[in-house]
Amino acid sequence: MIVVSDTSALSGLAIVGKLSLLQALYGQIVIPEAVACGPRRGGQDEPKISQLLTLSWLEIQPSTNYRLIDELQAVHKLDKGESEAIALALGLDADALLIDERLGRCEASRLGLSITGMLGILLAAKKQGLVGVVRPTVDALIRKAGFRISSQLYREVMVASGEETE
Repeated sequence: MIVVSDTSALSGLAIVGKLSLLQALYGQIVIPEAVACGPRRGGQDEPKISQLLTLSWLEIQPSTNYRLIDELQAVHKLDKGESEAIALALGLDADALLIDERLGRCEASRLGLSITGMLGILLAAKKQGLVGVVRPTVDALIRKAGFRISSQLYREVMVASGEETE
C-alpha cells in the first residue's frame, strides 16, 4: 500500500501524541520534499514535529511533476506542501493521500485521488481497535493543533465513532 501525506496529518497527530497511528494503520508513509522541509512551526511543539524526519517508516521522495505543482499553486492557490503531495501521490499511483485542507482535498479528489484526513485516520484507528475513543483526540487537535472543524462534522464523526447517537 502506498500512502502519501501532506504536512497536516503528520504535524497534527505529532502535536497530540498520536503519530504512531499512521505507522500502525499504513506501515510506510511517503512525503514530498516540501513536506519534509515544512513541518516546523517553532515554539513548544517544535520537538514533536522535528522528530518526524527521524522516523524509519517515513520516506521522503521528490515530486517531479513541476507543471502540476506550479498549476496547483498558481491557479488553485495550494501551498507548496499540498501541491507536491498531490503531485507525488499521482506520480506514485498512491492508494491514499492524507490531507486535511479543504482546497487541497477538493483538488486531490478532482484529480482522482483517494483521500483521507486526520478524522478519517482516527475513525480507522478506532475501527481497528488502535484507540478506544476518538473524542479526546479530536478535542486535542482543535485545542492544541488549531484544527478547524464545523460543529456538524464534529457531530458526524462522533456518531460514526459510536460515541454519540443520531
